[in-house]
Amino acid sequence: MEHSRDESPPPFEKDIFTTGEAAELCRVSQQTIIRCFDRGRLGGFRVPGSRFRRIPRAELSRFMDENGIPNCLRSVERRRVLIVDDDPAIVRMVAEFLGRDSSYELRSAGTGYDAGLLTREFRPHLILLDYMLPDINGNEVCRRIRADADLGSIKIVIVSGVVRQNEIDDLFASGADAFLPKPLDPDLLAQRMERLLAA
Repeated sequence: MEHSRDESPPPFEKDIFTTGEAAELCRVSQQTIIRCFDRGRLGGFRVPGSRFRRIPRAELSRFMDENGIPNCLRSVERRRVLIVDDDPAIVRMVAEFLGRDSSYELRSAGTGYDAGLLTREFRPHLILLDYMLPDINGNEVCRRIRADADLGSIKIVIVSGVVRQNEIDDLFASGADAFLPKPLDPDLLAQRMERLLAA
């Protein structure tokens, strides 16, 4: 008989599952999991010297996919965000805000030169870029990224106190995906990032 439980979060991080844990993740009874295991439909092993069955993560994930069960075990790639700003207070504020979401992996740079090196090494999904850096401006950074086929999919969000429309238009023409004014509104930033990363 099928049942579901919502009292505790599923053990996403585990590599080996008991039949009870597998049943909870699959939203079926433990007896259903045991039957599938014993009939060879669900692979695993028995604990030596006991009747206890154990199911490896990859095998449970395969079983969920093959049987149309929503699969919460697939590895989810963390979204890499590079924060580029020469103001440490801005970097700290953004890092603290985005750091609350475990789906983000964050790095930061204070110059265009460092940002270029990190972009190659870190391969961010999104760059949060200050328009005026000590050694380069946002237009040039956008142009360089868009000219490189290996980096073309990176989303670029420009942040700046500059609000003149012609400069903002130039940024979009250079390849920016979004513009946000300073001081940054963290909620607006999160909404814009989510929209760009989901595209």
